[in-house]
Amino acid sequence: MSGDGTPAPLTGATLAVTSIALALGTFMQVLDTTIANVSLPTIAGNLGVSADQSTWVITSFAVSNGVAVPLTGWLMGRYGIVRTFVLSVVLFTIASFLCGMAWSLGSLVIFRVLQGAVSGPMIPGSQALLISIFAPEKRGTALGIWSITTLVAPIGGPILGGYISDNFHWSWIFLINVPVGAICAVLCWRNLATRESPRRKLPIDTVGLGLLVIWVGALQVMLDTGKDADWFDSPQIVILALVALIVLVVWVIWELTEKYPIVDLTLFAKKNFALGTLAFCLGYAVFFANLLLFPLWLQTQLGYTASWAGLVAAPSGVVAVILTPFAARVMSRFDARWTATIAFTSFAASYFMRAGLTADASFGALVLPLLVQGIAMSTFFLSMLTISLDGIEPHRIPSASGISNFARITAGGFAASITTTFWDRREAFHQSRLVETTTRYNPVLHRALGGLTDHGFTTLQGYGMLMRTLLGQAYLLASEDLFWISGWLALAMLGIVWLTRRTVAIGRTVAAAD
Repeated sequence: MSGDGTPAPLTGATLAVTSIALALGTFMQVLDTTIANVSLPTIAGNLGVSADQSTWVITSFAVSNGVAVPLTGWLMGRYGIVRTFVLSVVLFTIASFLCGMAWSLGSLVIFRVLQGAVSGPMIPGSQALLISIFAPEKRGTALGIWSITTLVAPIGGPILGGYISDNFHWSWIFLINVPVGAICAVLCWRNLATRESPRRKLPIDTVGLGLLVIWVGALQVMLDTGKDADWFDSPQIVILALVALIVLVVWVIWELTEKYPIVDLTLFAKKNFALGTLAFCLGYAVFFANLLLFPLWLQTQLGYTASWAGLVAAPSGVVAVILTPFAARVMSRFDARWTATIAFTSFAASYFMRAGLTADASFGALVLPLLVQGIAMSTFFLSMLTISLDGIEPHRIPSASGISNFARITAGGFAASITTTFWDRREAFHQSRLVETTTRYNPVLHRALGGLTDHGFTTLQGYGMLMRTLLGQAYLLASEDLFWISGWLALAMLGIVWLTRRTVAIGRTVAAAD
């Protein structure tokens, strides 16, 4: 124990092993939010359902996880941080096994709901425990370890999921969690059981929980089905939006007036938490939107396979992993607002570089902007967490972390839905403008068509090839529109960051178990 009665930091091999085990917990949970995405066609074919129906494999996990994440603070206050985290890992491992054993879409969706629900405490728990086992002057390193796993998993998910689907049965995208989860749970319980945080007998806010389930569920279903239903032209989407909005307002009022709220919204009274969470969410939304858009463009328009599209993005993760330990050291000495500035400036540079790409860009030209993005990734999560958790009382850190992660996940969901819709609509706009110039009287069109017919193509085939080229250019212009918008939004985040107060990692980010 330390002088103030709190558990002393771990050292040596115990610290290293426990850090790796906690990082594996984060890695599994984040990986499972993306690994199934590229496997949906395979899952749908194997289970005999349509591609649209198979999207519930993603939606069911997102909805239940979105509800569970904000409950982290209450669960850890009631049952202890270590106990809650380890039990979450054990249940997540069991749920993963059940997902791998699913015999129908219905059973898989049910098991995915269970998997998402029990995984809520995994990210905030691993974050809080990593902070608690390091000495105060090394807690920037703790957040660095946590950030590395958060960065690598979303990039590795599609690559690993695509490889497994191409070479093995799809069930292995879930079954690989079983040995990893077992190791994580055993090591964490063995090394952390004696460091359990104080527990408080808090009553459960059943009304707040019920309202939370309703508005988060309505919002997530609206986001997942909005594009196919043509958004607010659909009565179903309008009803879901109204339910989400009205119940959200009622929930906020209830939580602010409840003595023992399921989610402690009073944390937003702290300037750094409110502004830091806002910048974190908006920055992550832009990042996630591009994480989705770039490989989608590569696969649908440039002819890249899922594996090669993943390999284009992989170097950014490598750069982030290499630079994050150095970023953690820098943050222990300098204001986190400066490292956040580096992150958002690098993000903006990466997006602006992508805005200059062409349809015949080489592999190297595609990778270069993502290498710059890797610089941003190495400081983004660290900076935002340091700013957001600054000044939060030790016993409220799990709750603050849960709220921050919930807001980030929700922002990513918004970004995914809005980006794909905007991309298609901008493509339609650019296609209409390009078609205006391709009349039968356009000499350029006649020369291009003549060149194709000279090479043995029929006139009809020539028109088809020209239309395919036009479509590709329209999607290229639509992608560039989104890249430009992303770049300017990233720069706009700097204004929010510099409204926060000065924050340095040493002594600021305190252990959750203190």
